[in-house]
Amino acid sequence: MHRYRSHTCGELRSTHVGETVRLSGWCHRIRDHGGILFVDLRDHYGITQCLADPDSPAFKALEACRAEWVIRIDGRVKARDEGLKNAKIGTGDVEVFITDLEVLGKADELPLQVFGDQDYPEETRLKYRFLDLRREKLHKNIMTRGEVIDSVRRRMKGQGFFEFQTPILTASSPEGARDFLVPSRIHPGKFYALPQAPQQYKQLIMMSGFDRYFQIAPCFRDEDPRADRLPGEFYQLDLEMSFVEQEDVFAAIEPVIRGVFEDFAEGKPVTQSFPRIPYAESMRKYGSDKPDLRNPLVMQGVSDHFRGSGFKVFARMLEDAKNEVWAIPAPGGGSRAFCDRMNSWAQSEGQPGLGYIMWREGGEGAGPIANNVGPERTAAIRDQLGMKEGDAAFFVAGNPEKFVKFAGLARTKVGEELNLIDKDRFELAWIVDFPFYEWNEDEKKIDFSHNPFSMPQGGLEALQSQDPLSIKAFQYDITCNGYEIASGGIRNHRPQAMVKAFELAGYSEETVIERFGGMYRAFHYGAPPHGGMAAGIDRIVMLICGVQNLREISLFPMNQRAEDLLMGSPSEATPKQLRELSIRIAIDPKKP
Repeated sequence: MHRYRSHTCGELRSTHVGETVRLSGWCHRIRDHGGILFVDLRDHYGITQCLADPDSPAFKALEACRAEWVIRIDGRVKARDEGLKNAKIGTGDVEVFITDLEVLGKADELPLQVFGDQDYPEETRLKYRFLDLRREKLHKNIMTRGEVIDSVRRRMKGQGFFEFQTPILTASSPEGARDFLVPSRIHPGKFYALPQAPQQYKQLIMMSGFDRYFQIAPCFRDEDPRADRLPGEFYQLDLEMSFVEQEDVFAAIEPVIRGVFEDFAEGKPVTQSFPRIPYAESMRKYGSDKPDLRNPLVMQGVSDHFRGSGFKVFARMLEDAKNEVWAIPAPGGGSRAFCDRMNSWAQSEGQPGLGYIMWREGGEGAGPIANNVGPERTAAIRDQLGMKEGDAAFFVAGNPEKFVKFAGLARTKVGEELNLIDKDRFELAWIVDFPFYEWNEDEKKIDFSHNPFSMPQGGLEALQSQDPLSIKAFQYDITCNGYEIASGGIRNHRPQAMVKAFELAGYSEETVIERFGGMYRAFHYGAPPHGGMAAGIDRIVMLICGVQNLREISLFPMNQRAEDLLMGSPSEATPKQLRELSIRIAIDPKKP
């Protein structure tokens, strides 16, 4: 018999009754039932109930065991009595009567319990992550992550993509976040950068004559952490295709993303044909470029009903052509208590309040706005929004560029408060026609709004003749349930157009050649039209597992201060290491 096990702890079934077996694992739970000791023995594969009575030679050894001790047991498989079977586990029809027990590894007093689903402080969970990962839910999430990646790989290869690996040590590139820099010992004073994404390399792969590339790529960005973005590093499904237009990318990738969600949806509906929503329409209807389409609420412009009205606050605002009034419908929200609650919420978000109209019996409007605009305008607003008795509508006014984010948050808040969001489905969509540029208010200049390597709609001619802020790009995202899960574009593969695009964003031709020399040169030697995208593996797994934080689907994440409490990083370098790298530390005393 094998030194440690003849079977795993998830393997035994009624067909094994009568056999002598050997199992090894962790003591998940130990119970004393009237002098008979039970231990639920756990390994990666499952749990087997084992027992010993006072006549067993292993009884005293089991009596000394504690939770999370690692033990090996030998024993006979017995069928459980009918009333004692456990349908919740695969081994629930049997148990093992222990005849021999060996302690393989003792455990000190536990800082967190593996059995059960108790909540522990983040610091404890991350410092003792190896214990946290033994817990059933987190362990299952990590296994699901691996299965999702397997599903992605299988589907990508089925679509004719080939897997390549691109360099980790590379050059700094303006991808929209800070680079992690790696000092070079061989070249003192110079630095490599960890890739924010394999963007340039995957385009160069297309320049090199390969046709369909993908990889599960690690990406590194020195940015602040948040719930849906881990600090430091993340993984994405990175891909690129030659001789394609936007629709070709959609046709290749939509079945992959849809199929992955279907593989793990457990019966939840998954969008079959992703709708195409232009960026401007998404912002106007949902107040976001990553709308949660499970929320049925659609915002509408209602400016005409307030122009010249008795509600002077909005009427005066509308004298400025830039300003508008938007309505957020709230079916079933026509109570004073709910409207007051929404108003208080708006104030907690830094707003002066949130105006509203309620429709009472007979369709009559109520509230300060209704009183000021009069019954005719109130009825017209009701008819436009399709409101009825017992409903309400909330209003935001001003320059949409300034209030759109708040309007989107208000739409989400109304949907959540009125239980309008169907949580048991995956709603996916393409967001298309992103603006190529945006105005950077801090630096008072035009900036790229999305990906600087994308093709502007209209090409070089648009860059030369259009107002830059009016140019749209062949850029697109996939959204799911309020999250952006993928982003990409058709690439700008003509060197003259590339230089012009960067020039409008304030980069000289010399800067482009210096920073993107490899790709710039490649474009001069026969560049095929190409495009692609990248999908966030971490966010996809987070959605599939139904958790709200990426730390629940990652093996060894950092905390919110970008610290690895388990391994103790970041840590100080030794003087010898610094000397070898020709680095002297100069800490800014103003920084905490």
